[in-house]
Amino acid sequence: MSELRELYQQVILDHNKTPRNFGKLECANREQEGYNPLCGDHLHVYLQVDDDDVIEDIRFEGSGCAISKASASLMTDFVKGKTLDEARALFDRFHRLVTDQTAPVDDPALGKLNVFAGVRDYPARVKCATLAWHTLRAALRGDKTPVKTE
Repeated sequence: MSELRELYQQVILDHNKTPRNFGKLECANREQEGYNPLCGDHLHVYLQVDDDDVIEDIRFEGSGCAISKASASLMTDFVKGKTLDEARALFDRFHRLVTDQTAPVDDPALGKLNVFAGVRDYPARVKCATLAWHTLRAALRGDKTPVKTE
């Protein structure tokens, strides 16, 4: 089990150090701001959604702890190319993974996102892991009010 935990830590550290899809998306037609006042994580999620409700591109920018940045990075990888409904379903699966002690820690639909299963043991870290996802969900709904994980 320690080898698996080490692999998970490596994935989180890699995505924190070299986040994927990082930076502003100039052609975004949806965007949202998210903030975690508990630890200071702050990010913006930018989406380009086509007429068929497919996420053609997604990016994020901001600052935060390793878990927050890695979660945003992996999230962008996973939802790019998905429909809005598929992205919402991924949100639900991911949220269950990090909040429900009975959820499986190896959900095939979540792939590398399973690395965040351990945060459910640390309630303050759940907010770090879910900030980008809540921000994405608000952007998908077209909400204009910034997201706060309080």
